[in-house]
Amino acid sequence: MSKRLPQRIACLTTETVEVLYAIGEQERIAGITGYAVHPPRARKERPKVFAFTSGDIDRILAVQPDLVLAFSNLQADIARDLIQAGVAVHAFNQRSVEDILAMIETVGRLVGAERKTMALVADLEKIIEHSRAAAARLPRWPKVYFEEWNDPPISGIGWVSDLITIAGGKDIFRENAAKQSAKDRIIADPMEIVRRAPEIIIGSWCGRKFRPENVAARPGWAGVPAVVCGQVHEIKSAVILNPGPVAIREGLPALTQLFEQWANLA
Repeated sequence: MSKRLPQRIACLTTETVEVLYAIGEQERIAGITGYAVHPPRARKERPKVFAFTSGDIDRILAVQPDLVLAFSNLQADIARDLIQAGVAVHAFNQRSVEDILAMIETVGRLVGAERKTMALVADLEKIIEHSRAAAARLPRWPKVYFEEWNDPPISGIGWVSDLITIAGGKDIFRENAAKQSAKDRIIADPMEIVRRAPEIIIGSWCGRKFRPENVAARPGWAGVPAVVCGQVHEIKSAVILNPGPVAIREGLPALTQLFEQWANLA
């Protein structure tokens, strides 16, 4: 392995931690985000040097990274400060399932582990194809409302909408999926959700426990097909709102299972 490749990597979001562990390159990780959840052992094995949008640059610099992996405009300020401090930074901006796979491949190339990385990508592509095949067997596709936040209601981000489609669902706010910012995916009129009559509601409130009974009790929601049929479910945000392997490995099969169960009840 070339010594020119990064040896001490600080990962400021959980998905790059997940990738480096998955391809057996975790010894390169010098520091992680405090929000890293995959794999769970990472929180015990690696020092936490940053939150997600806040933290002390000195804690990052203290682990002497030769590469920092960041994510999106939300980390633009810390990326700028690190660059000004002389640190190499690679900022990802994955927003779709294809972007997630591209991110994984890029991480692998950055550390010179292409073979192991392509094996990981191939495994994830098999999961995607399995879900596509299951979707093709559904008698019809359910209309799905994915709620990323409840107050105000925010519809699903791009890769979540992709996963719903792959699994055989119809995202009722598919037009919002390409909008990068959560504020741009706010449903200004919650009754628009009612009018679109979702047959399955999936909640994934980041940092807040999802309450199906509270959703069902919303004024005017009693007649929503998903509420009438008891099809209000949670998929944990740590599983589906992290734009890394876990979204495909665990989030996608969870969607596939929900849609198959719905079809069997219909």
